[in-house]
Amino acid sequence: MDVTLLGTGAPQGLPRPGCPCAACATAVGDEARAATALLVDGALMIDLTPGPAFAAARAGQSLTGVRQVLLSHPHDGPVMEVPAGLPQPGRVADGRELALLDGHRVRAVAVDIPGTGYEISGTAGERLLYLPPGAAPAGPVNGNGRTAGGGGTGGTGPYDLVLLDVPARPDALAKLRASGAVDAATDVVAVHIDHDVPPGPELHRRLAAVGARAVPDGSTLVVGEFHAVPDLPRRTLVLGGARSGKSVEAERRLAAFPDVVYVATGGTRDGDQDWAQRVSLHRERRPGSWRTVETCDLVPLLEAARPGADAARPGADAARPGADAGSPSADAEARGTDAGGPNTEAEGPGAGRPGETSPLLIDCLALWLTHVMDEVGAWDDATWEAGGRRALRERTDALVTAVRQTHRTVVAVSNEVGSGVVPATAAGRRFRDELGRLNAAFGAECEQLLLVVAGQALALRG
Repeated sequence: MDVTLLGTGAPQGLPRPGCPCAACATAVGDEARAATALLVDGALMIDLTPGPAFAAARAGQSLTGVRQVLLSHPHDGPVMEVPAGLPQPGRVADGRELALLDGHRVRAVAVDIPGTGYEISGTAGERLLYLPPGAAPAGPVNGNGRTAGGGGTGGTGPYDLVLLDVPARPDALAKLRASGAVDAATDVVAVHIDHDVPPGPELHRRLAAVGARAVPDGSTLVVGEFHAVPDLPRRTLVLGGARSGKSVEAERRLAAFPDVVYVATGGTRDGDQDWAQRVSLHRERRPGSWRTVETCDLVPLLEAARPGADAARPGADAARPGADAGSPSADAEARGTDAGGPNTEAEGPGAGRPGETSPLLIDCLALWLTHVMDEVGAWDDATWEAGGRRALRERTDALVTAVRQTHRTVVAVSNEVGSGVVPATAAGRRFRDELGRLNAAFGAECEQLLLVVAGQALALRG
């Protein structure tokens, strides 16, 4: 089954008409995109794009064999004309299936906004899923790619190709992954691309970070044909200064994956309204499906997915100085629950998946280091020289070892504080130096290392 993308942009196209923004100004060449429309095997057309006949001709295709035109969403872009000779566009009711004379089967998939998604099966059993702009499947999705109760025969197993609005709805991709409708071999292609993400290298970097890609208008994809899926790093360290956007970058890298465990090392600070506001903003930004664990006992979380981890470290928590032995948050996460009650994972599409395999987002290492330095008495010169330095090294070495040996996907955030003014106090200089050492050691164990400056992620490695 061949799919030609006559357009890959948002309904208004990219650049948007009359828009002066930087993204639209730089959307030229292959990054200029017409409204998304699909031509399947020259016989089925999904959605309309301006000048579809010319778009097809530029792609080396013809519309003369089109027997069905289906629309997926109310169109708010430029007026679309239906070329002479094409059937009048229509829709398939949610859950209904349409069998075409050439052997294709089309099933309508309910989505969570006005519109309709389409699952298309080819004559050889290939399957693709197409979702309208800004949409995710409505309700739970079965592992065979059908929404629960959606009806239809459909295929089984993951889709071969999924086309959706990845930049605007990474949670839709996370939902499909949680259900088994998308796996590591599924070709995920972003469509409906708008000016919210800078075109060019930044767009492709963000998509690759979540296992997706974008192609130019006029590209033809062979459904089921092997395509190299972006290699996703298992361990990533995101560095940056205050308000640089490092936490946003870290969250963005896991937004398209299910069952994420957000590890907050900062805790709460009674009476600190500014801190409470920061925590609230972070919580509002996170997907509702993520679980939060508030703890600085990171080693058990990193070791949780390693086979035989518990047997390999008898009494390790009790033996490590200052460890949160029996930490309710860490223990609860290992059981698949959070400290406050049942884990949403036990009730949603990912039910039954062990909590130990969930990706970790650790925010942040600087607060973890502050906590550990408090515990070992690192702020007092006498205590520091009498054993605090050695105790801190033991704790940081244990963390770095756990990162090296972890089987989990980990994205960690840390502050880059070595480029500013020299702290006025000995304690401040000590913290700066120790954080620099920790960042270097932790980063050495990561496949990818990023530095975020003014909201822009610069790849230092990977």
